[in-house]
Amino acid sequence: MSKEKKFLPLFDRVLVERFAAEKTTKGGIMIPEKAQERVLKAIVVAVGPGTRTDKGYVKQMSVTVGENVLLPEYGGTKVVLEDQEYFLFRDGDILGKFED
Repeated sequence: MSKEKKFLPLFDRVLVERFAAEKTTKGGIMIPEKAQERVLKAIVVAVGPGTRTDKGYVKQMSVTVGENVLLPEYGGTKVVLEDQEYFLFRDGDILGKFED
């Protein structure tokens, strides 16, 4: 069973894996860890079923598994599954999607 199948978000939450920060410049200079920029791009690993409206209908999620998304600079809940770091955001907190 894969990691993303072991953890399923509830309601309108989205589990994402951030892309790795650049560790060297284009010229080959190593960037210290404290000077690395926070990576705002991530891939969606799992999504919850969505929230229910007042009439009982499930509101559809705006992202699907496998999409590349833009995250806010701050926020999200850190989740560690099998030594891999993921972040949990609400669907409404995700700023946008990248087209392939």
